[in-house]
Amino acid sequence: MRYVAIPVSAADKLALVARHMKSTNLETPAWRSAGLRYHAYNFFLRQKFGQRIHKVSIDAGFTCPNVDGTVTTGGCTFCDNRSFSPSRRQPRMKIHDQIDEGIRRIQRRYTAERFLAYFQPATNTYAPVERLRSVYGEALAHEQIVGLAIGTRPDCVPDDVLALLEEIAGRTYLAVELGVQTMHDRSLDWMNRGHHYDAFLDAIGRSRGRGFEICAHLILGLPGESRDDMLATAREMARLGLDAVKLHNLYAVKNTPLADQVAAGEVRLIDRDAYVRTVVDVLELLPPGCVVERVSGDAPPDYLVGPAWCLDKPGLRVALEAEFARRDTWQGKKFGVMSDE
Repeated sequence: MRYVAIPVSAADKLALVARHMKSTNLETPAWRSAGLRYHAYNFFLRQKFGQRIHKVSIDAGFTCPNVDGTVTTGGCTFCDNRSFSPSRRQPRMKIHDQIDEGIRRIQRRYTAERFLAYFQPATNTYAPVERLRSVYGEALAHEQIVGLAIGTRPDCVPDDVLALLEEIAGRTYLAVELGVQTMHDRSLDWMNRGHHYDAFLDAIGRSRGRGFEICAHLILGLPGESRDDMLATAREMARLGLDAVKLHNLYAVKNTPLADQVAAGEVRLIDRDAYVRTVVDVLELLPPGCVVERVSGDAPPDYLVGPAWCLDKPGLRVALEAEFARRDTWQGKKFGVMSDE
């Protein structure tokens, strides 16, 4: 495997070392003292803001460079934005109105008064800086919004956009979610991403030290990836010292190339037991200080092709807790271990 190191300054290296030393088992993390097996996002947000915080999905009308022909067409092989973003399943409203509607939807189930505006569907830095400034500012102007989360691609964060994100991070909480999915270029080619892993390394190198949280979105269960392949990606994320990760099982939704591949028997989706084992394997390798923003993904039943098990989130959580308990393990237990030998 070709290994590409990202350039970091001496100060950045010292900061990474200090962060990792602080987050190792030499000091018990707060989330472990609270009885958790991993650094869950809800716990992190409650610690940071002193109250329950939820994300409100926003559709700002962006597209992607692998949709509009800039790098390719067709989008990712698994993607229908409507399947994972409630904001794209509704007629698009003004951002303030989307936030109000999202808050009403969340408050039917949860008691919460403060929210993060989550720019979720498509690539949410893929526009001129002045348009980005306008839409982000409109979200931050809402009286119940306490920060932003922005989902994007690693090949769509030019320096002028990063400068804007740094400016925003100077006055509010900001999380930038980069869809890396995997470190393996063959898998990125399969999913029609239109970029390779070096784009992620470049984005991370230029994003460090700008004051915003850097989160990597990873997909487990990609066709052709072995357990060793997935753990190699996990170790690489640990090496980079990211602030957060999102783990997502590969699932198929209707009217996508992946759905056709599943129907033809060309792709087999990961089963729940294998997924549970892999999630625990991955979390064991991540630094204890890394926030785990998600441990699975799903889609509305009327979009989902499979696997059916991903609709049972409570059952999956129980299975994950059982696997952690069976192994007597936790996030970071194997941080820094380069193999299972």
